Amino acid sequence: MKLGFIGLGIMGTPMALRLAKAGHALHVTTIGPVAEELLKQGAQHLATAEQVAEQSEIIFIMVPDTPQVDDVLFRADGVAAGLSPNKVV
Repeated sequence: MKLGFIGLGIMGTPMALRLAKAGHALHVTTIGPVAEELLKQGAQHLATAEQVAEQSEIIFIMVPDTPQVDDVLFRADGVAAGLSPNKVV
């Protein structure tokens, strides 16, 4: 399954690592650096949330609070811009 992760902080990185180790294809983006171990597990780092949504079947958002969720979803290059039918956020 193609999974997307937006926000790879103290919660997102460990969750993404477990899924990568289980064999899922991961597409990720975050405001800081992506953990080297996650990249070694095959995660593809993309520039925008829109790109993550385009490449993923299920998109996880791990950001601190409601304003950041709103931003990630609805900015010009956000998740909503990259969604198509049958995707789950």
